[in-house]
Order: sequence, then C-alpha cells, then structure tokens
Amino acid sequence: MPKLTVDGIEVEVPAGATVLQACEAAGKEVPRFCYHERLSIAGNCRMCLVEVKPGPPKPQASCALPAADNQEIRTDTAMVKKAREGVMEFLLINHPLDCPICDQGGECDLQDQSIAYGRGHSRYDESKRAVTEKYMGPIVKTAMTRCIQCTRCVRFAEEVAGVEEVGALYRGENMQITTYLEKAFTSELSGNIVDLCPVGALTSKPYAFEARPWELKKSFAIDVMDAVGTNIRLDSRGRQVLRALPRINEDVNEEWASDKTRHAVDGLVRRRLDKPYVEKDGKLVPVTWGEAFGAIKAVNAGASVAAIAGDLVDCETMYAAKALLRSMGSDLLEGRQTGLAYDTSSIAAVNFNTTIAGIETADAILIIGSNVRWEAPLVNTRIRKAVKRGAKVFAIGPEVDLTYPVNWLGNDLGLVGSLPQAVTDVFGKAARPAVIVGGGALNKGQGASLGLIDSLGLVKDGWNGYNVLHMAASRMGGLMLGYAADGGIAAVAAKSPKLVFLLGADEVSDDRFAGALKVYVGHHGDKGAAQADVILPAAAYSEKSGTYVNLEGRVQRGDRAVFPPGDAREDWAIFRALSDVLGATLPFDTLDALRAKMAEEVPALGTLGLASFAWSVPSLDASASGEIGSPIKDFYLTNAIARASDTMQRCSAELLHGMDYAEAAE
Repeated sequence: MPKLTVDGIEVEVPAGATVLQACEAAGKEVPRFCYHERLSIAGNCRMCLVEVKPGPPKPQASCALPAADNQEIRTDTAMVKKAREGVMEFLLINHPLDCPICDQGGECDLQDQSIAYGRGHSRYDESKRAVTEKYMGPIVKTAMTRCIQCTRCVRFAEEVAGVEEVGALYRGENMQITTYLEKAFTSELSGNIVDLCPVGALTSKPYAFEARPWELKKSFAIDVMDAVGTNIRLDSRGRQVLRALPRINEDVNEEWASDKTRHAVDGLVRRRLDKPYVEKDGKLVPVTWGEAFGAIKAVNAGASVAAIAGDLVDCETMYAAKALLRSMGSDLLEGRQTGLAYDTSSIAAVNFNTTIAGIETADAILIIGSNVRWEAPLVNTRIRKAVKRGAKVFAIGPEVDLTYPVNWLGNDLGLVGSLPQAVTDVFGKAARPAVIVGGGALNKGQGASLGLIDSLGLVKDGWNGYNVLHMAASRMGGLMLGYAADGGIAAVAAKSPKLVFLLGADEVSDDRFAGALKVYVGHHGDKGAAQADVILPAAAYSEKSGTYVNLEGRVQRGDRAVFPPGDAREDWAIFRALSDVLGATLPFDTLDALRAKMAEEVPALGTLGLASFAWSVPSLDASASGEIGSPIKDFYLTNAIARASDTMQRCSAELLHGMDYAEAAE
C-alpha cells in the first residue's frame, strides 16, 4: 500500500489508487468534472490538476495518475491555483450564460467550481459556439451548447447501462455528444445521466422548469416500483412530489435508480381516489366514511373475510389488515395476486440469498425464467459487473437482451432438471455459483430449481447461491407476515369469503371473488377500484411512513413526503377506525404502537437491516416442463402509479411500441 503526503499530511492508500483518491483520503477537496468513482477514468476536463514531486515541474491530472510511495502532492500552490483558473476559463469560453433559465441552477458543479476555483473575470471576446439540441427520448432533455464534453454520459451508457447508444461526433471545438442516429436512449436507466451531467446539458424532461432546489422539501423514502428497495429522496413542494432522486446505498442501489423509480411520480397526482365510494344501482357513488363503513358492516361477514395485498403496500398496512382479520376469526391472507402459489414454508428458500451486492462476486450464474433487466434493473447492473469480472451467465426462458453475453439454453422448464454438460462443467469449477429463479419459473419450476442446490453446489461455507427474484415491493414483507395461503389466491377464493379487502391489489382478476363484497383500500382509480363495491381512499407510498422488505430480506423504512389528497387517510388508520365499527377493535392507536405490535409478532420487522432466515429446503416435486412466459409485459406500466403517469405512458408508447413523437420547434 503506497504511502505519500498530501499538503504535508501523510496518507496510506490501497494499491492501484489514484492521486485524486489519495487527496480525498487526506481530506483535501480536488475539483473535477469528468472523473466519477463508478466510471472509468477519462482524463478529459483537466480540472483536477495538482503538483506532484518527484515529477515534471508542471501540474498533472490527479484522476489518471497512480499513487506511489514517497510522492509529495500539493493541491494549494500558486501553480495549481493558476492552472485551475486557466482550465476553468477554457471551460467557460463557449458556455452560455443560461444560469437564470437552466434547470441545473443551484445544483450545478460548474457553477460551484467556477466560484471556488475560477477567475473573477473573462478575457474572451469572440462569439461563442452553438450546438443544435439532440433528441434523447421522453426522459432526458438536452441543451448541448452547455456541454463540456466530460463524457460521463457516454461512459455510463457503455459501462453501467450496457446500452451503447450515446457517443461523440466530430473533434475539437466541433465535438458533440449525441445518441445513435439521434433516437431515444433505449435504457431503463437513462435518467441517471441527468444526475451524472456536471452542467445543464442533460436535464430531466418531465421536471423541466418546475422548481428550484431551494424551494423543495426533501424526504427520505423507499421506492416501490420493484422489489429492489431503491433508496430515494422525494422532493416535494406543497402537496405534490415533483421528483424522485436516488440516495447512495452501496448494499442496494449504489447511487442509481431506474426511470420508473424517478419519473412515475407524476402519476401520484393523477387518477387519485380522494373520497370514499359505495356502489349503488351499478354505479360508484361518493359517500361519507361512516356510510362506507356501514356498507361493510351490513355484510355481516363474521369470519368469512379475506385480505389480498397488492404489490405496493407497506408492512404496516398488511399487519393492520391481518390484525383486523384475526380479531374477526379469519386467516385468509394472500399477496400473490396473479395466481402464483409457490411453497413458502421456508422464507430462506424464496429469498435472494447472495444479496444484491453479493451477486457481483458470483463466477457462474444460471437465470431461470427471469428478464432481470425489467424485473430488477439494478440487480441487472450487478450481474453486468460479475460478467466483467469473468462470470459466465446461462439462461432458460424467452431470449431478451440483458446487456451482457448470455448463453441461452432454451425456453423449456424441463431443462432445469437436465442441464447440458457445458453448464455443469462451468458450475463444477465455480467457487461462487448462483442461480436466479424469476417469476416466470417460480410457480411450476421451484421444485426443480431447488434440486440444483445440491447438483450445482450452490450452498457452501459463507456462500448461498440460491436466489429468488421477486418483482413486488410488498412481497417479502407479506411473506414474513403470512400473506401466503397454501394453494395461493385460488385457494382463498375457493373458500368463498363474503368480504374481501383488496389492499391496493390491482392485478386480481375480476371474477376471482364474484360473490363477495369487495372493499378496495388504495390510492388510484385503477383495475382494483373498477371492480370494487366499496372504495376506501388510502395513502400512496409518498404519503405515509412505511416499512418495506426488499427481495434480499432487507428491512427499510421510508418517511412521509406529503399528505394524502382530500379525505384519503393512511391505510393502517383506516383499518383501526373500521375495527371499531365492526366491533373488533385493534390494540393500537398510533403508528409507533402498531410497529411495536408488529415487531412482537415478527421481530425481524422491528430492526432495520438484513433479516436472517433459517436455511431449510422444502421438499417439492422436481418435475417441470413447458414454456416459460414473461410475467412483465410492459416495463413502464406495471402498477397503478405508473399507469397513471403521463411520462411512463409516453415511455411505453415510444420506447416499447415504436410510436414517434414530434418535437416542437423552440
């Protein structure tokens, strides 16, 4: 490990570290535009100049210079100061004075660093260059005259997203960044290049001209668009969430977020349920809360009641509903709306056991019935990292572009029980083998996939390579709370409950509970509300504090950003009020009291972090055959919030269905 001094401070850094990283280790700030710790080194901008001894008597770019023993680094000399001022002056030569109308204003690296490291005046009198705007799709808005050619967006597209559609044209002063043939950037991670851009060249198209950062209230939340549990920050003004940005969490999402996570937020104010409804004469009619509760009580369901949890609900909602059903004498709970009925006797056997970060270190991976790129985009980026480190990836299922080399074995579940010799040879030599079972194979192929634990040697000391990839944010929390009936939702429906609570459940088929009074407790007028007899307006994920468990069993909590609209209330409070009317009063009056009761019943839900599940393997039928279908038909329209989002509707129409949008002249 090299030892060197930075401004007189001695530091020791890992082998392979750069001088810039050594400066950071010493607590010294070094300005930069092109350098990013998660991308390859480009050395374009030259802003990170420092003085290095021994070495030539000139400033050197610290981002591309390896740290070495006995180096003496200076970041504060007159030579370094003058060099940085010169670089900043060159960067500003052609940069337009757009700060008053630029969406990056207040969050712009160029603004901040020009004040800290730039000259107080300009010597440039010539005309500035201008670059035509580029079209990058419905997510990214361009103003390429502002571009300083740092190439962060190009490197992200190639190295992280795996979609090589962003690059540079021409040379020198005429260089321009654009997409291939100026078409939309066809990646579900495209919004990340807006965060990466150090200037206002790439900004968020849905958020354009909406707000300044100092106007916004910032709240920490957990994303519910998939089961990854992306850590996000919701920026709101008044009663509306204006944008969602990722927070850094190395164990979960690093610092990325999918486009659905970022831009489905405009769906939070559309198609909202803001008052109770009861069906009268074939029509849903607005009523008071008392009338809605009265309609539910009038059923006299007794113990004939069931609860179906949707994909977006938090653990508190599911626990409150469970407590109400238990007080009424029922245990009919289910969270797998679409008919999945896999074995849940061992939660460890339906968990992502390598962890999200751990899959990076796998050296042989078999994917069964999963389009990981759509089902969990940020797990897919981790698999890309594993492939870069030399991992071999095999897959069974419909062929799709996963952005890395995959050896497709076919689309027959029977292959799980009779893998080709080439696959078993690779896994036999693997130190950290992994299998990922997706929703397409989980229902009928779990028994066969469990057989791979022994045949492929997936479980070793300090390593468990058996993974199940869930797609719903509520799934793991629901399994921990018992939302998994033997036989799935079909078994619940077979008991013909008189009263059914749909907890934001929008994917339940209309005829599933034909004879029951359906009570939809949710926030959007979507498929679930359309079949309901009673609607109780609830809070979306941005409007309540909630506990979520991601696909690897990590317990996380999000805070409330805004209040629910109109008469809508938090879900747990709805069940608490309803319990009084039904004569089955629940034993909590506050969210804290509810969480305490929930933690008593399921201790893992009371402690944030990775839950521990006892490893056991259920004995299931290992025979499997038949084609594997994709559980996700449209990445951008998977839930009620996304379907209400204009941005997601446009992404679906343009990126998946080939619809062309004409751009207005500006």
